[in-house]
Amino acid sequence: MKKKKIKNMIQKVVNIINLKDPSAKKRDLSYWLSKTPEERVSAVEFLRRQYYGSSVRLQRVARVVKRAEARTQNSS
Repeated sequence: MKKKKIKNMIQKVVNIINLKDPSAKKRDLSYWLSKTPEERVSAVEFLRRQYYGSSVRLQRVARVVKRAEARTQNSS
């Protein structure tokens, strides 16, 4: 009996790097810059779903900041 090869198999790749190595940061940056904006957003969405769960979107946060009144130039 012959075994069939699966053509589209994903190979596991593991790279062990030192995170304090400056060249590792450059490689990481060049990797993400090589991706399209859509791929980068998709990756962020993937990580967000892993961390926060599969909610449709992030919650909106509003903050009211009271500022000192600006003085007008005409007032004496």
